Amino acid sequence: MSGADHRVAVLVLDGAKALDVGIAAHVFAKRPGMPYEVQVCAERAGTVEGWNGLAYAVGHGLDALERAGTILVPGFRDPATVTTPPAVIAALRAAHERGTRIAAISTGAFTLAAAGLLDGRRATTHWHYTHVLQERYPQVEVDADVLFVDAGQVLTSAGAASGIDLCLHLVRRDHGVALANQVARRLVSAPYRSGGQAQYVPRSIPEPLGDDFARTRAWALEHLGGDLTLAALARRANVSPRTFSRRFTADAGLTPLQWVLRARIDRARELLEATDLTVTRIAQATGLGTDTNLRRHFGVIVGTSPTAYRATFRDGSEAG
Repeated sequence: MSGADHRVAVLVLDGAKALDVGIAAHVFAKRPGMPYEVQVCAERAGTVEGWNGLAYAVGHGLDALERAGTILVPGFRDPATVTTPPAVIAALRAAHERGTRIAAISTGAFTLAAAGLLDGRRATTHWHYTHVLQERYPQVEVDADVLFVDAGQVLTSAGAASGIDLCLHLVRRDHGVALANQVARRLVSAPYRSGGQAQYVPRSIPEPLGDDFARTRAWALEHLGGDLTLAALARRANVSPRTFSRRFTADAGLTPLQWVLRARIDRARELLEATDLTVTRIAQATGLGTDTNLRRHFGVIVGTSPTAYRATFRDGSEAG
Protein backbone atom coordinates (compact mmCIF):
# COMPACT_ATOMS: atom_id res chain seq x y z
CA MET A 1 0.00 0.00 0.00
CA SER A 2 1.20 3.50 -0.76
CA GLY A 3 2.16 6.03 1.87
CA ALA A 4 -1.06 8.00 1.32
CA ASP A 5 -3.96 7.37 3.68
CA HIS A 6 -6.33 4.66 2.50
CA ARG A 7 -9.87 6.02 2.28
CA VAL A 8 -12.60 3.83 3.80
CA ALA A 9 -16.24 4.56 2.95
CA VAL A 10 -18.84 3.22 5.41
CA LEU A 11 -22.12 2.86 3.52
CA VAL A 12 -25.06 3.37 5.89
CA LEU A 13 -28.38 1.97 4.64
CA ASP A 14 -31.88 2.29 6.09
CA GLY A 15 -32.16 0.24 9.27
CA ALA A 16 -28.39 0.15 9.81
CA LYS A 17 -27.30 -1.34 13.12
CA ALA A 18 -25.35 1.05 15.31
CA LEU A 19 -22.73 -1.45 16.46
CA ASP A 20 -21.91 -2.47 12.88
CA VAL A 21 -21.57 1.17 11.81
CA GLY A 22 -19.48 2.00 14.87
CA ILE A 23 -17.09 -0.91 14.37
CA ALA A 24 -16.33 0.07 10.81
CA ALA A 25 -15.90 3.75 11.65
CA HIS A 26 -13.90 3.17 14.84
CA VAL A 27 -11.38 0.58 13.67
CA PHE A 28 -10.23 2.77 10.78
CA ALA A 29 -10.60 6.13 12.55
CA LYS A 30 -7.84 8.62 11.77
CA ARG A 31 -5.34 8.97 14.61
CA PRO A 32 -1.53 9.05 14.86
CA GLY A 33 -0.05 5.98 13.22
CA MET A 34 -3.28 4.98 11.46
CA PRO A 35 -2.95 5.37 7.67
CA TYR A 36 -6.69 5.44 7.03
CA GLU A 37 -9.37 8.07 6.52
CA VAL A 38 -13.05 7.24 7.11
CA GLN A 39 -16.05 8.79 5.38
CA VAL A 40 -19.58 7.76 6.34
CA CYS A 41 -21.97 7.92 3.41
CA ALA A 42 -25.47 6.89 2.34
CA GLU A 43 -27.61 6.80 -0.78
CA ARG A 44 -27.85 10.54 -0.30
CA ALA A 45 -26.54 12.96 2.32
CA GLY A 46 -28.91 13.71 5.19
CA THR A 47 -30.66 11.73 7.91
CA VAL A 48 -30.78 7.94 7.62
CA GLU A 49 -33.18 6.05 9.88
CA GLY A 50 -31.39 3.33 11.78
CA TRP A 51 -32.48 0.50 14.03
CA ASN A 52 -34.16 0.70 17.47
CA GLY A 53 -34.97 4.39 17.22
CA LEU A 54 -31.51 5.53 16.17
CA ALA A 55 -30.78 7.80 13.23
CA TYR A 56 -27.58 8.87 11.46
CA ALA A 57 -26.68 12.33 10.22
CA VAL A 58 -24.69 11.43 7.12
CA GLY A 59 -22.62 14.04 5.33
CA HIS A 60 -21.85 12.25 2.07
CA GLY A 61 -23.80 10.58 -0.72
CA LEU A 62 -22.80 7.75 -3.03
CA ASP A 63 -20.13 9.91 -4.64
CA ALA A 64 -17.95 9.02 -1.62
CA LEU A 65 -17.69 5.48 -3.00
CA GLU A 66 -15.88 6.82 -6.06
CA ARG A 67 -13.02 8.09 -3.86
CA ALA A 68 -12.77 5.03 -1.61
CA GLY A 69 -10.16 2.30 -1.61
CA THR A 70 -12.35 0.15 0.63
CA ILE A 71 -16.13 0.15 1.06
CA LEU A 72 -17.67 -1.32 4.22
CA VAL A 73 -21.39 -2.15 4.31
CA PRO A 74 -22.72 -2.52 7.89
CA GLY A 75 -25.61 -4.84 8.69
CA PHE A 76 -29.24 -3.70 8.78
CA ARG A 77 -32.58 -4.96 10.05
CA ASP A 78 -34.98 -7.22 8.15
CA PRO A 79 -32.59 -8.29 5.37
CA ALA A 80 -35.01 -10.98 4.22
CA THR A 81 -37.56 -8.37 3.12
CA VAL A 82 -35.53 -5.24 2.38
CA THR A 83 -34.95 -4.27 -1.26
CA THR A 84 -31.61 -2.64 -2.04
CA PRO A 85 -32.06 0.71 -3.85
CA PRO A 86 -31.04 0.56 -7.53
CA ALA A 87 -28.68 3.52 -7.09
CA VAL A 88 -26.79 1.66 -4.36
CA ILE A 89 -26.53 -1.48 -6.51
CA ALA A 90 -25.21 0.55 -9.45
CA ALA A 91 -22.66 2.36 -7.28
CA LEU A 92 -21.37 -0.86 -5.75
CA ARG A 93 -21.08 -2.55 -9.14
CA ALA A 94 -19.17 0.43 -10.52
CA ALA A 95 -16.84 0.39 -7.51
CA HIS A 96 -16.23 -3.32 -7.97
CA GLU A 97 -15.38 -2.82 -11.63
CA ARG A 98 -12.85 -0.14 -10.59
CA GLY A 99 -11.17 -2.70 -8.34
CA THR A 100 -12.34 -1.22 -5.04
CA ARG A 101 -12.25 -3.62 -2.09
CA ILE A 102 -15.77 -4.18 -0.73
CA ALA A 103 -16.61 -5.80 2.62
CA ALA A 104 -19.83 -6.48 4.49
CA ILE A 105 -20.48 -6.82 8.19
CA SER A 106 -23.27 -9.22 9.18
CA THR A 107 -26.42 -8.74 7.07
CA GLY A 108 -24.62 -6.22 4.86
CA ALA A 109 -23.86 -9.35 2.83
CA PHE A 110 -27.42 -9.15 1.46
CA THR A 111 -26.55 -5.82 -0.17
CA LEU A 112 -23.47 -7.29 -1.82
CA ALA A 113 -25.53 -10.27 -2.98
CA ALA A 114 -28.21 -7.98 -4.42
CA ALA A 115 -25.50 -6.25 -6.45
CA GLY A 116 -24.32 -9.62 -7.78
CA LEU A 117 -20.91 -9.26 -6.12
CA LEU A 118 -21.20 -12.61 -4.33
CA ASP A 119 -22.24 -14.67 -7.36
CA GLY A 120 -20.11 -17.80 -7.54
CA ARG A 121 -18.25 -16.79 -4.40
CA ARG A 122 -18.08 -18.23 -0.90
CA ALA A 123 -19.62 -15.83 1.63
CA THR A 124 -21.17 -15.67 5.08
CA THR A 125 -23.55 -13.57 7.16
CA HIS A 126 -25.08 -13.70 10.63
CA TRP A 127 -25.96 -17.32 11.43
CA HIS A 128 -29.63 -16.43 11.90
CA TYR A 129 -29.86 -15.38 8.24
CA THR A 130 -27.51 -17.77 6.44
CA HIS A 131 -30.37 -19.98 5.25
CA VAL A 132 -32.27 -16.91 4.04
CA LEU A 133 -29.25 -15.66 2.11
CA GLN A 134 -28.85 -19.07 0.47
CA GLU A 135 -32.53 -19.32 -0.47
CA ARG A 136 -32.72 -15.78 -1.79
CA TYR A 137 -29.40 -15.91 -3.67
CA PRO A 138 -28.77 -19.57 -4.64
CA GLN A 139 -25.78 -18.56 -6.78
CA VAL A 140 -23.87 -17.66 -3.60
CA GLU A 141 -21.90 -20.36 -1.78
CA VAL A 142 -23.02 -19.57 1.78
CA ASP A 143 -20.82 -20.83 4.63
CA ALA A 144 -22.74 -20.69 7.91
CA ASP A 145 -19.88 -21.90 10.10
CA VAL A 146 -17.23 -19.18 9.87
CA LEU A 147 -16.56 -15.72 11.29
CA PHE A 148 -15.61 -14.13 8.00
CA VAL A 149 -14.72 -15.01 4.42
CA ASP A 150 -11.93 -13.32 2.49
CA ALA A 151 -12.63 -13.84 -1.20
CA GLY A 152 -10.02 -11.32 -2.27
CA GLN A 153 -11.72 -8.17 -3.50
CA VAL A 154 -14.98 -9.03 -1.73
CA LEU A 155 -15.23 -9.99 1.95
CA THR A 156 -18.13 -10.88 4.24
CA SER A 157 -18.48 -11.46 7.97
CA ALA A 158 -20.94 -12.93 10.43
CA GLY A 159 -22.52 -11.06 13.37
CA ALA A 160 -21.36 -7.71 14.70
CA ALA A 161 -18.45 -8.96 16.83
CA SER A 162 -16.99 -10.76 13.84
CA GLY A 163 -17.02 -7.39 12.08
CA ILE A 164 -14.13 -6.47 14.38
CA ASP A 165 -12.31 -9.62 13.26
CA LEU A 166 -12.92 -8.72 9.63
CA CYS A 167 -11.71 -5.13 10.05
CA LEU A 168 -8.58 -6.27 11.92
CA HIS A 169 -8.00 -8.77 9.12
CA LEU A 170 -8.09 -5.91 6.60
CA VAL A 171 -5.55 -3.95 8.64
CA ARG A 172 -3.36 -7.08 8.74
CA ARG A 173 -3.63 -7.43 4.97
CA ASP A 174 -2.74 -3.80 4.43
CA HIS A 175 -0.07 -3.12 7.03
CA GLY A 176 0.81 -6.33 8.80
CA VAL A 177 0.47 -7.95 12.19
CA ALA A 178 2.04 -5.23 14.32
CA LEU A 179 -0.43 -2.49 13.39
CA ALA A 180 -3.40 -4.89 13.59
CA ASN A 181 -2.34 -5.92 17.09
CA GLN A 182 -1.96 -2.26 18.06
CA VAL A 183 -5.52 -1.56 16.89
CA ALA A 184 -6.78 -4.65 18.73
CA ARG A 185 -5.19 -3.45 21.96
CA ARG A 186 -6.85 -0.09 21.55
CA LEU A 187 -10.21 -1.83 21.11
CA VAL A 188 -9.44 -4.23 24.01
CA SER A 189 -10.14 -6.99 21.52
CA ALA A 190 -8.52 -10.34 20.80
CA PRO A 191 -5.69 -9.63 18.35
CA TYR A 192 -6.62 -12.47 16.02
CA ARG A 193 -9.47 -14.88 15.51
CA SER A 194 -9.29 -17.10 12.48
CA GLY A 195 -11.96 -16.50 9.86
CA GLY A 196 -12.62 -20.24 9.95
CA GLN A 197 -13.64 -20.19 13.61
CA ALA A 198 -17.24 -21.18 14.36
CA GLN A 199 -19.74 -18.31 14.67
CA TYR A 200 -21.02 -19.35 18.05
CA VAL A 201 -20.24 -21.87 20.76
CA PRO A 202 -23.13 -24.33 21.27
CA ARG A 203 -22.62 -24.52 25.03
CA SER A 204 -20.89 -22.29 27.52
CA ILE A 205 -17.57 -23.13 29.16
CA PRO A 206 -17.53 -23.09 32.98
CA GLU A 207 -16.11 -19.75 34.05
CA PRO A 208 -13.14 -21.02 36.11
CA LEU A 209 -12.04 -23.29 33.26
CA GLY A 210 -12.52 -20.47 30.78
CA ASP A 211 -10.27 -18.22 32.89
CA ASP A 212 -7.61 -20.92 33.06
CA PHE A 213 -7.74 -21.38 29.31
CA ALA A 214 -7.42 -17.62 28.73
CA ARG A 215 -4.36 -17.49 30.98
CA THR A 216 -2.92 -20.53 29.22
CA ARG A 217 -3.35 -18.91 25.81
CA ALA A 218 -1.74 -15.70 27.06
CA TRP A 219 1.16 -17.71 28.51
CA ALA A 220 1.60 -19.62 25.26
CA LEU A 221 1.84 -16.38 23.28
CA GLU A 222 4.72 -15.32 25.52
CA HIS A 223 6.50 -18.67 25.09
CA LEU A 224 6.08 -19.48 21.39
CA GLY A 225 9.69 -20.56 21.15
CA GLY A 226 9.25 -23.16 23.87
CA ASP A 227 7.76 -26.62 24.19
CA LEU A 228 4.05 -26.07 23.52
CA THR A 229 2.85 -29.65 23.31
CA LEU A 230 -0.72 -30.60 24.16
CA ALA A 231 0.51 -32.07 27.43
CA ALA A 232 2.35 -28.86 28.36
CA LEU A 233 -0.68 -26.68 27.61
CA ALA A 234 -3.05 -28.97 29.51
CA ARG A 235 -0.72 -29.01 32.49
CA ARG A 236 -0.68 -25.21 32.47
CA ALA A 237 -4.51 -25.17 32.47
CA ASN A 238 -4.72 -27.79 35.26
CA VAL A 239 -6.78 -30.25 33.22
CA SER A 240 -6.12 -33.50 31.40
CA PRO A 241 -4.89 -33.34 27.77
CA ARG A 242 -8.15 -34.90 26.58
CA THR A 243 -10.29 -32.34 28.42
CA PHE A 244 -8.07 -29.47 27.32
CA SER A 245 -8.24 -30.50 23.68
CA ARG A 246 -12.00 -30.97 23.69
CA ARG A 247 -12.84 -27.74 25.51
CA PHE A 248 -10.24 -25.66 23.69
CA THR A 249 -11.49 -26.78 20.29
CA ALA A 250 -15.11 -26.02 21.25
CA ASP A 251 -14.05 -22.55 22.43
CA ALA A 252 -11.63 -21.53 19.69
CA GLY A 253 -12.79 -23.51 16.65
CA LEU A 254 -9.23 -24.82 16.28
CA THR A 255 -7.39 -27.63 17.99
CA PRO A 256 -4.75 -26.48 20.50
CA LEU A 257 -1.89 -27.38 18.17
CA GLN A 258 -3.54 -25.69 15.19
CA TRP A 259 -3.92 -22.56 17.32
CA VAL A 260 -0.25 -22.73 18.40
CA LEU A 261 0.89 -23.12 14.80
CA ARG A 262 -1.11 -20.08 13.67
CA ALA A 263 0.20 -18.05 16.61
CA ARG A 264 3.75 -18.97 15.64
CA ILE A 265 3.17 -18.02 12.02
CA ASP A 266 1.65 -14.74 13.21
CA ARG A 267 4.79 -14.01 15.24
CA ALA A 268 6.94 -14.95 12.24
CA ARG A 269 5.01 -12.45 10.12
CA GLU A 270 5.63 -9.74 12.67
CA LEU A 271 9.37 -10.50 12.77
CA LEU A 272 9.55 -10.53 8.98
CA GLU A 273 7.85 -7.14 8.87
CA ALA A 274 9.85 -5.43 11.60
CA THR A 275 13.32 -7.05 11.77
CA ASP A 276 16.20 -8.19 9.60
CA LEU A 277 16.46 -11.59 11.30
CA THR A 278 17.17 -14.47 8.95
CA VAL A 279 14.46 -17.00 8.22
CA THR A 280 16.44 -19.56 10.20
CA ARG A 281 16.59 -17.31 13.27
CA ILE A 282 12.87 -16.53 12.97
CA ALA A 283 12.08 -20.24 12.76
CA GLN A 284 14.04 -20.82 15.96
CA ALA A 285 12.51 -17.81 17.76
CA THR A 286 8.95 -18.89 16.97
CA GLY A 287 9.36 -22.54 17.92
CA LEU A 288 9.11 -23.82 14.35
CA GLY A 289 12.64 -25.19 14.53
CA THR A 290 13.98 -25.07 10.99
CA ASP A 291 13.63 -22.74 8.04
CA THR A 292 12.19 -25.66 6.06
CA ASN A 293 9.44 -26.11 8.62
CA LEU A 294 8.73 -22.38 8.69
CA ARG A 295 8.57 -22.13 4.90
CA ARG A 296 6.22 -25.11 4.63
CA HIS A 297 3.71 -23.91 7.24
CA PHE A 298 4.02 -20.27 6.18
CA GLY A 299 3.16 -21.19 2.62
CA VAL A 300 0.08 -23.16 3.67
CA ILE A 301 -1.30 -20.50 6.05
CA VAL A 302 -0.22 -17.22 4.42
CA GLY A 303 -0.05 -18.37 0.81
CA THR A 304 3.44 -17.12 0.04
CA SER A 305 7.03 -17.64 1.17
CA PRO A 306 8.61 -15.79 4.12
CA THR A 307 11.10 -14.11 1.77
CA ALA A 308 8.38 -12.92 -0.61
CA TYR A 309 6.27 -11.73 2.33
CA ARG A 310 9.15 -9.64 3.70
CA ALA A 311 9.90 -8.20 0.24
CA THR A 312 6.29 -7.13 -0.16
CA PHE A 313 6.40 -5.12 3.04
CA ARG A 314 9.79 -3.63 2.20
CA ASP A 315 8.33 -2.49 -1.12
CA GLY A 316 5.50 -0.76 0.78
CA SER A 317 2.67 -2.57 -0.96
CA GLU A 318 -0.13 -4.75 0.37
CA ALA A 319 0.51 -8.14 1.89
CA GLY A 320 -2.13 -10.78 1.45
